[in-house]
Order: sequence, then C-alpha cells, then structure tokens
Amino acid sequence: MVVPHFLKWVGTARVSERAAAASALARAYVNRDLAFEDRCAAEAALTLLLDDASSKVRAAMAEALSMSHHAPMQIIAALASDQPEVASLVLARSPLLTDADLIDRVASGQKATQELIADRPAVSMTVAAAIAEIGEAAACVTLLSNPGAAIASMSYRRIAERHGHVPAVREALIAHNTLPADCRHMLLVKLGDALKGSPLVLALMGSARAERVLRDACVKASVTLIESTQAAEHPALVEHLRLRGDLTASFIIRTVAHGKVDFFGAVLVALTGQSEQRVRALLAGGNDVALQALFTSAGLSAGMHGVILRALKVWREVANGKRVAGVQEVSWLMLKELGGQQASGDLATLIKSIHLDALRQNARGHALAIAAA
Repeated sequence: MVVPHFLKWVGTARVSERAAAASALARAYVNRDLAFEDRCAAEAALTLLLDDASSKVRAAMAEALSMSHHAPMQIIAALASDQPEVASLVLARSPLLTDADLIDRVASGQKATQELIADRPAVSMTVAAAIAEIGEAAACVTLLSNPGAAIASMSYRRIAERHGHVPAVREALIAHNTLPADCRHMLLVKLGDALKGSPLVLALMGSARAERVLRDACVKASVTLIESTQAAEHPALVEHLRLRGDLTASFIIRTVAHGKVDFFGAVLVALTGQSEQRVRALLAGGNDVALQALFTSAGLSAGMHGVILRALKVWREVANGKRVAGVQEVSWLMLKELGGQQASGDLATLIKSIHLDALRQNARGHALAIAAA
C-alpha cells in the first residue's frame, strides 16, 4: 500500500516534491487507478494535504481535481474557500459546485471571485441572477461576455439599473441581441445623464441648454429604438416609458409621424384597456369617429386628433401599396392640418421640428448619395 509510505515521506519532503506528489495522487484518485482501499486512503491523504503550509501544494491538488466529477466534495469545498490562487482553479472549473455554492461565494462580495464564477463555462440563470443583483460592475461585464451564461430578461434589467452608468457595462449590454427594448431605453437615458453631467458639455452649452438638447436627443433616439424592437416587446417598452413618465403627448406624436403605427397601437392598448385586436382593427380601417373616441379614451387631447388622423390615413395608404411617402411628407401634411407654416402653439412647433429634422436627414442622405456616385 503506497499511501502510508506517502504520508511518512510528505512530512520531510520539499515543497516542489510535495506539490508534484499531491498532483500525482489526486490524478490517480480521479482517474480511478486505485483499488477501493487505496482510494479511501488516498482521499484521507488528500484531506490531510489541505493543511499543508504551502499554497503551491494545495494549488497542485486544485489543478488536478478542479475538472473532475469524481473528486471528493469536502476537498473541493475546502479548496474553493482557500487563497485566491488556489480557489480560482476550483471556482472557475469544478462541476461539483452547486448553484447554491456559487451564489454563496458571489455574495461574499469579492470582485475576483465574482468574475471567476461569471466566467465559468456554463453559468445557470439562477447564478446569473445573483451576479446581476449583487455583483460588481466588472463581474457583470464578464457575465455578459460569457457565451455560456444563461441570462434572464430581469437580470439584464437589474444590470442596467445598477451599472448602466458604467461605459463598459453599457457596451456589453448593447452587444446582446436579446437585450429587452426597455433596457436599451434605460441605457439611452443613462447615457444622456452621463453626457449632461460632463464638464465638457456643461462648459460648451451650459446646464440648461445641455439638458434641453440631450433630452431632445434621447426622445429622438427612443423613436429610433422602436425600429429595432419586435412587436412582442412593444407592451413592455410602453409600460417602461409610462412608468418613467416618458410616454408624453409629444413622444406619441413623434411615433405617429415616423410611422410607428404598431407601437402607437400598443400605446393605445395600454392607455385604454381595449383589446389588441380591436385597436389594431380600428387603426387599420376604423372611421374617424371611432378613432377619435379611442383617442379620447386614451387621454389624448382633442387638438391632437386631427393631426394623428391625417398621419394614419397616409400610413394606411403606404401599407396598402397605394402611396409612397416618408416622414417629411407626413409631417408636412400634419402641419397643414393645423394651418401650415403660419400655425402656432406647442403642437405646431413640435411638428415643425419633426418636419425640419426630416428635411435635414433627407438632404444629408441625398448629399451622401451624390458623393458616393
């Protein structure tokens, strides 16, 4: 029997020799090269080596045992709680650590430990949720960059809420195709807040103008965001905007002017409580009286009804292939509904700004096309 001789020898051997012997014994154990009695003795010897004064010996054991499904659980648990250079091997690899074990170590709050767990070959949705809830920003970036991590929509939201102000986290979140639309909007707002507080922006514009410019930019970016949002996500995005107070009359007018009719339908469903089927049917072919009743039920002022109806009629014709039109023409027709360029008031000012933005965008696109020809 080799193990008794090993235990006598290990007390006088040098660190390098003990480390090599510990590694060999651990590999023999996990490879099942030992008889049953020898395996029991080897397990006892490995347990004794957990008390070795040198971390190199314990690291050698961790290296040999870290990827095995047959390693002794008590040894794995002890190594996972050892010094970082030892524990890292087990935390990053061991299949024996349960979700509960990993979550306990995430809760310890040590940045390096959290990053190791976030970078494991497979991270369950439960462990990912724990990292999203209490993990440091660096651990969240590691989690988001891990293709083996299963991340729930709620975890994306918690990461965005907790660390959305950190540029590296924003970049990692936006890179995910599965990121919910409300999270993307949250990141837009956080980016706007970061720019608004930038010393350079404040020096160039002043606080009042910077806030106004960035608020307008966020609204325009939010409208653009709808283009990349699937219809199934519209209700969640609408609710997110409503809770934030961003589902304003001006935002609704912008969405209609830009032809986001499906999203406008989701807004009406949320504000009126009507069924999605009924709202969709009214938007597709309802008469003016029925639509105005729907708008009133949604809390839209009577002054907005005419311009919305005008835009919807144009977008209906576009959808049915009877007309070719874009934001520039639609916004102009909406403005004409109010009296044309001579119209005044907040609504007219808003539609004029939408129309001018569309003119600039189209002119820019035309100039780029000429330059590329």
